[in-house]
Amino acid sequence: MGRYRTPTVLAAASLLLTALCAGQAPAAAPPGRVDIDPATAEQLDDAITAAMREAAIPGVGVGLWIDGEDPYVRAFGTADKATGVPIKTDMHTRIGSVTKTFTVTGVLQLVDDGKVRLDAPVSTYLDGVPGGDKITVRQLADMRSGLYNYTEDPRWMAAFKADPHRSWTPRELLDIAFRHPANFAPGTRWEYSNTNTVLLGLLVEKVGGQPLHTYLQQHVFEPAGLDATSLPTGAEIASPYVHGYTNFTPNGATVDASTWNPSWGWAAGAMISTMDDLHSWVPTLVTGKLPDGDRLLEPGTQAQRLRMLPTGHADVGYGLGIAELDGWIGHNGELPGYETVAVRLPQARATMVIVVNSDVDGKFGSLSSLIANTVTKIATPDHVWELPPAAQPNTVPEPSAPPTPAPKPSS
Repeated sequence: MGRYRTPTVLAAASLLLTALCAGQAPAAAPPGRVDIDPATAEQLDDAITAAMREAAIPGVGVGLWIDGEDPYVRAFGTADKATGVPIKTDMHTRIGSVTKTFTVTGVLQLVDDGKVRLDAPVSTYLDGVPGGDKITVRQLADMRSGLYNYTEDPRWMAAFKADPHRSWTPRELLDIAFRHPANFAPGTRWEYSNTNTVLLGLLVEKVGGQPLHTYLQQHVFEPAGLDATSLPTGAEIASPYVHGYTNFTPNGATVDASTWNPSWGWAAGAMISTMDDLHSWVPTLVTGKLPDGDRLLEPGTQAQRLRMLPTGHADVGYGLGIAELDGWIGHNGELPGYETVAVRLPQARATMVIVVNSDVDGKFGSLSSLIANTVTKIATPDHVWELPPAAQPNTVPEPSAPPTPAPKPSS
């Protein structure tokens, strides 16, 4: 069937609570099944709050859903340190590189429409890309183009730190990237680069004939029933929203970054969503099916999206704007003040969404990965989230950080 283009609402998924004695280890779940009993839920509560205390995280939202059962959904801490307002699951938050899952979905819809070919050179659709006659659309989507990542440019980082409220255009970002030679020949290895997804955003605009935020609203957000999800055109964020705290500042002071302009991330990392919307989005992303059973993408296109190739990092594969880590499929994202994990474990029919309103990493690196690791070690011990620092999808690295360890916030 073709894509369904009218809004729908995803039925709530949930998680079965099995009564066990407190302190008793939960019974082994049947193959492909995860159970969160009351004792395990309490263990999760304690472990998450302990991790928050140790890493000084202001607020965390955690959702773990099993299709058709009762959910484990918790919000810990505060959304605003100035007022003490508690964090809630319906609050808007900046989702960083989870944005890539939406942008690449737009590209794949154009593939289904016969307007874009994955293995065509990007020069077929966009002018001015260095080596664009040898870089395919597929290589942009699976991070194998070799194009330099503009957010690693020292002059760009200095400009961003000096004025995080500045508005950036996609062309300005690409000009920064294209001042640098390619890091490797297209298709010869994997390397995360926001430049790839900015180009894909421009491709959607040119071929789709609409601004990216309009195209995604009409062709992705509305069909998937994502009422609280948007790609902002400036620094706006709808209320109620989570305040994000970062020390990515000239003097290292921790500040509220919620009004910083995310245009530097654009198609690669500027989107806004909520835990509730991400809970709805992840199953659609991973299956290609809309809540009503119709399709967002054709089965063959979805299969190509999920063809995970090695990244050079243990247990991490990357497809077309989507990643796999030890069975968890989806994406994570970071940008100043905000971190997100939005993934699904198909064999357990489990969806996990984590939002964190800080990237003040100290000794912990990615705080969202810290919480995801804490949750999965308890809830899905056979599939533990352990993202290697070098594979972290950062958007704003620390200028002084070596290229391999996880740099600062990301998209």
